[in-house]
Amino acid sequence: MKKKSFKEMPPLQRVFTLVLIGISVGIVTAAERDLQRRPADEVRGEKWLWRLLCLNAVGAVSYFRWGRLQG
Repeated sequence: MKKKSFKEMPPLQRVFTLVLIGISVGIVTAAERDLQRRPADEVRGEKWLWRLLCLNAVGAVSYFRWGRLQG
């Protein structure tokens, strides 16, 4: 089965894809911004490691779930 290019996708699928990309970028941006502003003693583990993991949405969601210390 050949992969479709973006232009070959039906309009609804294109919209859905763009919405998912927007959500993903928003989550990653929010996680990186939180890491930038949060003191190191309120982060579980090393900030540089969380920054690396937050380069995708799965890592960013993981950071929000397990990376922040509630103090």
